[in-house]
Amino acid sequence: MYLEAKQDDLTEATLKGQKYRLQAFEQWCIEEGIENLNVLTGRDLYAYRVWRREGNGDGRESVKPVTLRGQLATLKGFLRFCGEIEAVPKDLHDKVPLPTLDVGEDVSESTLDPERAQAILDYLGRYEYASRNHIIVLLLWRTGCRTGGLRALDLRDVDLEGEHPAVNGPAIHFVHRPSTGTPLKNKERGERWNRIGAHVAQAIQDYIDSPRDDVRDDHGREPLLTTQHGRPNPSTIRSTLYRVTRPCWRGEECPHDRKPRECEATQMKKASQCPSSRSPHDLRSGRVTYYRKHDTPRQIVRDRLNASEDILDKHYDRRSDRQRAEQRSEHLPDL
Repeated sequence: MYLEAKQDDLTEATLKGQKYRLQAFEQWCIEEGIENLNVLTGRDLYAYRVWRREGNGDGRESVKPVTLRGQLATLKGFLRFCGEIEAVPKDLHDKVPLPTLDVGEDVSESTLDPERAQAILDYLGRYEYASRNHIIVLLLWRTGCRTGGLRALDLRDVDLEGEHPAVNGPAIHFVHRPSTGTPLKNKERGERWNRIGAHVAQAIQDYIDSPRDDVRDDHGREPLLTTQHGRPNPSTIRSTLYRVTRPCWRGEECPHDRKPRECEATQMKKASQCPSSRSPHDLRSGRVTYYRKHDTPRQIVRDRLNASEDILDKHYDRRSDRQRAEQRSEHLPDL
């Protein structure tokens, strides 16, 4: 009932995340023999917090405070809903013990350094030109888009000749299409045109002309990025980033003193276990850092990446304090 009630307010991906987090709570209830939420007390909720923090539950691991806080916040929202429909006491959600985080503890420090991103693109451009992997990294880096926005692109959303009157040059169009399986995180507010360079447009055209699988998805649409079975899953895009961001993939020495023949992370399915592997989110933060290092106006970055300036500052800008100070000084006339 809770998930159904949230369908109008949350994207499909967010709903899946909430369902996954609540499944851990369901596992705990089963272990404790709790069949009726009315018997829950504040002491029980604290016991669940410890249980989840320690990594209990099928297929789950211990979690960091920021992750634990997010999971407990979901539980709190669920219990608030339960109180509204008289399934539990109305004030039960207030007894969910959220951990207190230190300043900055709710922000991931992981990112993909802009210079490293360019080195990966150079390698892909030379050895895997116009492959799906190349186009995934190229578009993620050049546009700073989210995974959901990338996989939502259709052939009709790509204007490689720059003929659309809304833009002056090659561009791609991010469109919110929830009824056919590709919602954007910010829904209609996430729709936008993003310009791309001529060389990016050429790489996309070469991908379309050759290695792209000419298939349709389950809704009859023609995705830009394809697998043999249709539109790629988000996990496919994440796996691509994990794979190509490992230093050993480009023939570099391992910075973690591991031997490639003995390292499990050299296997495709375990690429994420490499300490140097990075996610699409890390690439997005690297792009923001690149823009900020080059003094790109904040509003331009905000509109291109479809995120508020506060979110960009808090979660994506990875410039050091010294870099920020040096950039500020360049705009001060008396320095």
